[in-house]
Amino acid sequence: MSRTLLLVAFVLLLLTLSRTSMAQGSTSAGSDSSHLPPLVVQGQGMNAPAVTSDDQVSQQLLQNYRKQRQVELLRDAAKLHQLSGELQEYLDKNGSTILSIDMLKKAEAVEKLAHSVRTKMKEMR
Repeated sequence: MSRTLLLVAFVLLLLTLSRTSMAQGSTSAGSDSSHLPPLVVQGQGMNAPAVTSDDQVSQQLLQNYRKQRQVELLRDAAKLHQLSGELQEYLDKNGSTILSIDMLKKAEAVEKLAHSVRTKMKEMR
């Protein structure tokens, strides 16, 4: 008899605890979504984007990376065009027999920049 009473008391205690934990969970984020990350729980109607899968997140990151690389490529290409134009003007004025140290440094910068652009273009594939 005492075992039965003890078992009934234990079951009632468990039921009471589970009800209070469910009530607390439903007030904060909903009882069915308590295992989801905060952004997914807030996703709809809370002005936060709903993240549904890792594939979508990785696709978005890849797209952002490619856009950033495109901007860097355009910037580097413009700089390469400017430096090579300066070298061409210098060679037209002074001939190709003697180069100043400044022009040698610009030639090295053109070489490094061209290598950087080529590497970035290979990564874009």
